[in-house]
Amino acid sequence: MRTEVYIALGSNLNSPPRQVQRAISSLARLPETKLIHTAPWYRSRAIGPGKQADYINTVVSIATALTPRQLLRELQAIENQQGRKRVVRWGPRSIDLDILLFGKRTIKSKILTIPHPHLTRRNFVIYPLADIAPDLVLPDTTSVQKLLANTCAEGIVRLKAGETLGSTG
Repeated sequence: MRTEVYIALGSNLNSPPRQVQRAISSLARLPETKLIHTAPWYRSRAIGPGKQADYINTVVSIATALTPRQLLRELQAIENQQGRKRVVRWGPRSIDLDILLFGKRTIKSKILTIPHPHLTRRNFVIYPLADIAPDLVLPDTTSVQKLLANTCAEGIVRLKAGETLGSTG
């Protein structure tokens, strides 16, 4: 049986559009997994220490027979293949892949928390999630529409097809 899973993707190093596209392609090739939806891409300001380049962010949905821990290992392998270095918390990164939701499951362990602990506070996650799952309800019964209504769009711009970090709408 496959579970619908939502994954956030973000990059602000080493050609972010290419990094995000490469990660999406890798997700589509995971075992026992099918890529369902890819949200439009957004440019967002970096959260974290020092001056950082803007991010490219999106959210995808997949259907997978992998367990949450198996999926986490696969995501970390993709991050490693794409040069992710875990040096500074919230520092720049070639690619960041976060499991936002895994069906209706709630998990809290040392290595994995689902729903993602920052899901409800990050506009660069909420906007693309709402694009592909506008009727979604979180395990705590909060709707994505309610999150969207309470989320500020400051610092985030939806990119047009083919637009990159350096171009403007």
